Amino acid sequence: MATPFRTAQALINQYAEYHRDRRNIATHFVGVPMIVFGVAVLLARPEFVLAGWLLTPGWIVFAAVAAWYLSRGALGIGIATTLGVGALMLLAHRVNDGPVWQWLAWGLGFFTLGWIIQFVGHYYEGRKPAFSDDLVGLLVGPMFVTLELLAALGLFKATIAAVERHAGPTHLRDLAHPATH
Repeated sequence: MATPFRTAQALINQYAEYHRDRRNIATHFVGVPMIVFGVAVLLARPEFVLAGWLLTPGWIVFAAVAAWYLSRGALGIGIATTLGVGALMLLAHRVNDGPVWQWLAWGLGFFTLGWIIQFVGHYYEGRKPAFSDDLVGLLVGPMFVTLELLAALGLFKATIAAVERHAGPTHLRDLAHPATH
């Protein structure tokens, strides 16, 4: 496994190699936020007070992940990804007040459905998910989705151009033929 401390561009380039089919990318716009939300719900308990702050395991993990996103050498993408993950974290903490079965249903339900959607996307791609070769891909997924969303809005053109030089343009794979990788 490669180091998790590569630049955002290097991480996204590698992740993009596994995500060139536009149907796969589309499923990631739904599946990745669902997975992040599900994990955030599951980490929203237990609550505890530390140095006067009401915390959960989720907020501790979020602080570490945010520091990682912000230190990959692409501050704009790091900030945008941190804000997106932070918004999902806030939403997740709003559903942790119910009974345990409800909290687990929200967390496990979103997590599981998100992964099902991801695997459907990788069927179209004809390639296994990136994390199967490099676990850092689990952190890169939200960054990739954020970049793709911002690129659709006309932002980060140089970053997207570098991705396409590295991994090639997006396409629709002909499902009648095996993928070549």
